[in-house]
Amino acid sequence: MQAIRSILVVVEPHQPDGLAINRAKLIAGVTQCHLHLLVCEKKHDHQADLEALAKTLTDEGFSVSTQQSWLDSVHQTIIAAQQAEGCGLIVKRHKPDNPLKKALLTPDDWKLLRYSPVPVLMVKTDTPWANGKVLAAVDAGNADGPHRALHTSIISHGYEIAQLAQCELHVIGAYPSPMLSAADPTFQLKESIEARYRTNCKVFQNEFAIADECLHIEEGPADVLIPYTAKRLNAALTILGTVARTGLSGVLIGNTAEVVLDALESDVLVLKPDDIIDRLEDLVAQR
Repeated sequence: MQAIRSILVVVEPHQPDGLAINRAKLIAGVTQCHLHLLVCEKKHDHQADLEALAKTLTDEGFSVSTQQSWLDSVHQTIIAAQQAEGCGLIVKRHKPDNPLKKALLTPDDWKLLRYSPVPVLMVKTDTPWANGKVLAAVDAGNADGPHRALHTSIISHGYEIAQLAQCELHVIGAYPSPMLSAADPTFQLKESIEARYRTNCKVFQNEFAIADECLHIEEGPADVLIPYTAKRLNAALTILGTVARTGLSGVLIGNTAEVVLDALESDVLVLKPDDIIDRLEDLVAQR
């Protein structure tokens, strides 16, 4: 977070003092980064409201710029502005879509998470981060290079936010149920699966001083355990990540992050490893 020099804040025209602005102010107040305010709208002119909001923020000591724009969709408008301004983080309020609409159309926020080449903070609540809990979700069963890099990014972001906001950092890792037919004997017993996952966590546990009681390695599907654990801890922020696959899926976020986005009752920060970021930047540049 400290390395971010500019934040793109998606402003809702009728709620200029909304949740996204408040979260962005919290981060900028600590990091001294610039705030670029964006309204995604083509029908009505909101420049006067943007200028009034910018003046208020400037009077509070923030560095601010404004923009009203519209391309073919919300997520394309946001990403184009992020690329043009060089913003290192996107902050946007998330409101769950109607289930029927979601079944027929891919939600805009899912598309933003899929295609954004920078971290996205989806703000869902006004719960203070200060003195609260941050939950970082890792796929501890995969210890290859890309996963290790992503785990490090997730944990380091969580650690930094915990330090800045005086929070307690927790880590969640979901492991699969035992399978007697598994080729690897490790995955035939619950105890051996859990032991492997805990062993894989030791590296970042030692590096970031994460106590055993703050490490939650549990059996079950990640899309169920992550929201459950976040609610049990009353986490203010949950941090998720995704790793590249092949072909088209290499530029798409995993289903877990999309599914838990609505299920989580905390803010959600979504990260990607460098290889996906490079692909997404290439994809954006081709448009």
